[in-house]
Amino acid sequence: MPNNWFQFKQFKVEHDKCAMKIGTDSILLGAWANCSESKTALDIGTGTGILALMIAQKSNAEITSIDIDEQAIMQANDNINNSPWANRIKLYHTSLQEFESPVEEYDFIILNPPFFQNSLKAPDELRTIARHSDRLSQENIIFFCKKHLSQNGKLAIIYPTDLAIEFMNISYKNGLFCNRLCRVKPNPSKVPHRILIEFSLAVTDKKQITLESEITIETGVRHHYTNEYKELTKDFYMHFKY
Repeated sequence: MPNNWFQFKQFKVEHDKCAMKIGTDSILLGAWANCSESKTALDIGTGTGILALMIAQKSNAEITSIDIDEQAIMQANDNINNSPWANRIKLYHTSLQEFESPVEEYDFIILNPPFFQNSLKAPDELRTIARHSDRLSQENIIFFCKKHLSQNGKLAIIYPTDLAIEFMNISYKNGLFCNRLCRVKPNPSKVPHRILIEFSLAVTDKKQITLESEITIETGVRHHYTNEYKELTKDFYMHFKY
């Protein structure tokens, strides 16, 4: 039976109350996030609080975390209070659409968004909300970030490949520019199934370049991780199975 908790190097995350458990997507996104210089950060759909905690470990930012699910907020509150950074993370039980931000601008916004569209719904309502985009559309995300990113602020997000392309197209049309992207392959024989993307506000008077990369998680043997994945996540994972 799987554990109801996940031990990282500097913090522990319980996830027994959350609809969505800790997964590779969030760990990839948090480890890849370029947030070290950020003074303010927002974690949208915090769930267990894992991304807020990863950002807290990587920066000195004052972090705001929101989630529509009351059980998730309770779980995140416990995890954050048991971490070294409880004084830097504030939680709000709210949807993004109804969120009244305590600050006008954020230097960093991060989210592992719901991305199941037009597919069968999970029988559990909370899991359905966490997994499906019905209540948090790409347009909702882009509109909020366009309004609340600071001049040099960044948005970091992860999507399946097809939805990532769709999100980038909508973002370009609405003034967000892709600075970095990283295609993620589960193993060497598979095509990329996720894309990590970093956006900033588009600047019209200077040339902007998208830095592209690729990472493979496993070597082809289950739980045998590539050196590049271990290097990316080394500040968080306690150990690896080789």
